[in-house]
Amino acid sequence: MSYTSPAMQNSAVLWIVTEGMAGTENQCLGVAEALRISPQVLRVGLNAPWSWLSPYLGFEARHSFSPPLPAMPPFPDIVLASGRKSVAAGRFIKAQAARQAGVKTSLVQIQDPRVFPWQRKVFDLIAVPAHDPVRGENVLVTTAAPNRITPERLADACRAFPDFEGVKRPRVGVLIGGTSKAYRMSEEVTKTLAGQLASLDAGLMVTASRRTGDNNRRILGDALAAHPDCYVWDGHGENPYFAILGWADILLVTADSVSMLSEAASTGKPVYMIPMDGGARRIDALHENLIAHGAVRRFDGTLETWAYEPLCDAVKIADAIKALRPDLFGAGN
Repeated sequence: MSYTSPAMQNSAVLWIVTEGMAGTENQCLGVAEALRISPQVLRVGLNAPWSWLSPYLGFEARHSFSPPLPAMPPFPDIVLASGRKSVAAGRFIKAQAARQAGVKTSLVQIQDPRVFPWQRKVFDLIAVPAHDPVRGENVLVTTAAPNRITPERLADACRAFPDFEGVKRPRVGVLIGGTSKAYRMSEEVTKTLAGQLASLDAGLMVTASRRTGDNNRRILGDALAAHPDCYVWDGHGENPYFAILGWADILLVTADSVSMLSEAASTGKPVYMIPMDGGARRIDALHENLIAHGAVRRFDGTLETWAYEPLCDAVKIADAIKALRPDLFGAGN
């Protein structure tokens, strides 16, 4: 799958390799867009025994992958990978390129590859958010997760959803995730949130995920039905997610989602974190990092505004890749 954008200008060959999960793929796309490269997106699976033992096994071969990787050569200049299964594919592509005289493929892993410490040296760069503990000479630490949020993307999204301009101000974007491995969106949590939203003297733009659950959606829908200025996306038609980020004056985001919190904190707009049941040490650390950065506060039903420096984690990773490959990007690019 190829991904193109009119803004892409660099002719370097970049492959994005993931397991096909939207969250990790979007992190890689955000870095590719910051590099201004149109990437080829590969979604990989693994055959046994690699599917059982990856990323630790090693010894990858062409028959390790399903579907098969593209024929090589030509080789990519950069492999940008994320996810457990992508580790094996990235190592294999880099190893094949290294056998060709004059060919260089740089391997960049987004998120902790979860390999043994001595296996990390195969990566030219590992980019991890500060709440991941892995550190090393080839490890770049970002504040949160890289993403595709830019002023240009938000402006485009606002133009695609002009009706949101009529929403009462302050416009509050409400991004609701749901139950995950670490968090639980219980009925009690949802009822508390629904009551808080219903009482806000503000315009609401609400979007929920599949993980929110039908019962929680009903609770929210019933509570907000009488709100005088509320839009709730029903899952049909184009997703207004980026438009909500663009039009909102204030953002509310559930605690479970690393991606949504990272994206919201990349807008420069005040972000409130909606508490949920449960927790996990790593994600709790993300919350504390975003609070320390000044981007996030805990939601208690009241609204304030404040300013902070928007996150630019995708740009930070892109700049590190440019420093690795001056032959591709040149000085000052």
